[in-house]
Amino acid sequence: MSAAEFNKLNNIIRHGKKNIVFLFFILLTLVPSQQMAKSFVDEAMIVRLNQEYGSQAKKRGQALNALLKKLADKSINEKLTEVNRFFNQFEYKEDINLWKQKDYWATPEEFIGLSAGDCEDFVVAKYFALRSIGVPDKRLYLTYVKALKQNVAHMVLSYFATPKSIPLILDNYNPKILSASNRRDLLPVYSFNAKSLFLTNASAGLGRSLPTDKIKNNKWQKLLADMKRSNQ
Repeated sequence: MSAAEFNKLNNIIRHGKKNIVFLFFILLTLVPSQQMAKSFVDEAMIVRLNQEYGSQAKKRGQALNALLKKLADKSINEKLTEVNRFFNQFEYKEDINLWKQKDYWATPEEFIGLSAGDCEDFVVAKYFALRSIGVPDKRLYLTYVKALKQNVAHMVLSYFATPKSIPLILDNYNPKILSASNRRDLLPVYSFNAKSLFLTNASAGLGRSLPTDKIKNNKWQKLLADMKRSNQ
């Protein structure tokens, strides 16, 4: 995550609702509903992975495809555990080293192809994989936090069993899925999904809803456009 984002998140932490200016917001309404119904890793993607990234990327795509088919009828906990485990095998790399850019949102296909990415890439891939096997969008939130040990801005995926539940945290820093109340190393800032954006309170609940009508995320829109173009 870039230094600019880190400074913006620190300002959010310091000033709360008065300084929420730069928020990343998932606009899943831009994604056609049929996209969520199709296979997350279809045969066309596997062919592209082989052509663009090589045989090992093809094997990763095939392994993920087999895993998601196996998980389709499993419990929520098993889906969370196995999807989290699969992607946490990938290598963490900063965007500047991987993409020669300060802040690049890779598509899940690019992430699988390179088997590397930064925190947003881990979260986006987990989010789409879980959505593709029936985990409801209303239970999944992308959550910006401050990672206290590393002293950096960070992103994790939060799963809420109910709106008032303390969420489970899927994280690439700590491979073990834990309740947010047991992640004292993370300071939550805000959580968001397709329909809602919340300033996250200290107890790790969703907190108070914030207006989203003027929030735009050009990086997310570019990512969706790239995914749509790949599927054509």
